[in-house]
Amino acid sequence: MKYLVTGAAGFIGSAVVESLTAQGHNVVGIDNLNDYYDVSLKNARLERINHAAFEFIELDISERDTTLALFQQHRFDRVIHLAAQAGVRYSIENPHAYADSNLVGHLNILEGCRETKVGHLIYASSSSVYGLNQKVPFSTSDSVDHPVSLYAATKKSNELMAHSYSHLYQIPTTGLRFFTVYGSWGRPDMAPHIFTKKILAGDTIDINNHGDMWRDFTHIDDIVEGVVRIADVIPQSNDSWTVESGSPASSSAPYAVYNIGHGQPINLMDFVKAIESELGLEAKKNFRGMQPGDVYRTYADTADLFTATGYKPKVSVAEGVAELVAWFKDYYKV
Repeated sequence: MKYLVTGAAGFIGSAVVESLTAQGHNVVGIDNLNDYYDVSLKNARLERINHAAFEFIELDISERDTTLALFQQHRFDRVIHLAAQAGVRYSIENPHAYADSNLVGHLNILEGCRETKVGHLIYASSSSVYGLNQKVPFSTSDSVDHPVSLYAATKKSNELMAHSYSHLYQIPTTGLRFFTVYGSWGRPDMAPHIFTKKILAGDTIDINNHGDMWRDFTHIDDIVEGVVRIADVIPQSNDSWTVESGSPASSSAPYAVYNIGHGQPINLMDFVKAIESELGLEAKKNFRGMQPGDVYRTYADTADLFTATGYKPKVSVAEGVAELVAWFKDYYKV
């Protein structure tokens, strides 16, 4: 089967490409290789994918004509759309970058799928869409109409845009709300990477909300397993579905949304302690208040995804942190 993976030089994208090629699929990967974080890390991820069935193309999905030309040339069976401008805090300072990549870029991917009749579009949403929701665990049946960052708003917009294309053109689309992904080859702007780096260097780490925060930390291996499995679960039209009685995560159109997380939130201080234990070092800590765009707790209800795919996370925080630290020391030679 022929796949397109957008964001192929990214943390999740590169790992998904590795899994797909290992299963015998042909994969075209695209990425604009922007400098939001160290480009050398992105290139190093690509260098790991040494497989004859993988072709990498440097391309910006916000460029309409080149994106459509890619679809017309390759005629993909399935698309796993992971490219996006990431980061909650960065969206406060650079809002237009999110409009270009997450809105215009997402529209161009949808148009490519429409023009070439792609069999299934799987795309990245985010746990951040739950915003002000305080009911836990977060369920895809919950309201997500009150985001607290522009990043979250763009991800909710992606779900709405996908539904409109599923409804109008019968394009099967599946959105995945990712919950705090961590592990080897991870993004250096995320807390697990930042904490590991600063603790090793003897620098002070910032602890938001004075440590009273909870995150559904999910290891990259479990995330990839879920993404690849859901690619084979193609949403079907359901004429009996109605807005009044149906879940907002499904539709009369071939449309679905799932949470993909560990399903077991961890206190931020316990996660820090796991890193300290693995490193054999105690962190210098600066306790501070809640930051703009942050949420107090994330907690995924993954029952629907388990029902659809048999997906069940296996990597514990202790195991995941050990894997992350080992990779970090090896990659950065510390």
